[in-house]
Amino acid sequence: MFSQVDEVLLNALREDLGNGDVTTLSLVPEKSRASAVVVAKDNIVVSGLPFAERVFTLVDETLRFKARKREGSSARKGDIIATVRGRTRSLLMAERTALNVLQRNCGIASLTGKYVMAVQGLNVKIVDTRKTAPGLRFLDKYAVKTGGGHNHRFGLYDGILIKDNHIAAAGGIGKAVRRAKEVAHHLFKVEVEASTFTEVKEAVRAGADIIMLDNMSLQDMRKSVDIIRGRDTRVLIEASGNVTLENVRKVAETGVDIISVGALTHSAAAADLSMKIKPE
Repeated sequence: MFSQVDEVLLNALREDLGNGDVTTLSLVPEKSRASAVVVAKDNIVVSGLPFAERVFTLVDETLRFKARKREGSSARKGDIIATVRGRTRSLLMAERTALNVLQRNCGIASLTGKYVMAVQGLNVKIVDTRKTAPGLRFLDKYAVKTGGGHNHRFGLYDGILIKDNHIAAAGGIGKAVRRAKEVAHHLFKVEVEASTFTEVKEAVRAGADIIMLDNMSLQDMRKSVDIIRGRDTRVLIEASGNVTLENVRKVAETGVDIISVGALTHSAAAADLSMKIKPE
């Protein structure tokens, strides 16, 4: 796992440390040691502790990090979610980067958890999108999963999703779907975006495996679901566009199988966390 994120974490540390932490090096004796607690300052879903631990050990492999909460578990305001011990200088140099990672991950996981709870009891999956912070996709999508959501395709390379610009370039939904199914190997499913009833019908006729209902009203979604189910019950149906916590349950009640929510990763507020040290 760390081979995929070490470069991201090292770049983040380089960005923060530069040639060295001049404040810490000026004030803290080299032999000073301390213990620290990472505390939740709000109610959150915990995510990213392995990455925070990695930040600390990249700075100083002698630091001893201990998670006090499980990934995906809930923490209440005031709960200690992790402790770390070792050289005071190292703790202070790693603090901000570790907290930045934790705050973003916990924020995404917490928002995802709210969406998942909003559709509880319905046979639907909440999934993310590619609207992630540049360079942080692995961490962002990891956070969605720890929050109880599911991952959509990871990138352009691991799933065929025909969107409006692809359709325009290919000359229509039918041509785009048929061409994709001719070229793709048997392990790839073909998903296509549709925003009108005409496009929905064309997508079904062309043999799409998944149809994304894009920015449709609730009424149009229900009718589209009926159209698709009446023609091919094997087709998966995804809803996308303008999904909020306020309307996500109503979207789920239209009968779709998947609801993709870009806000999970592009609009989640960072969780409020702090680290407090105590000299030993």
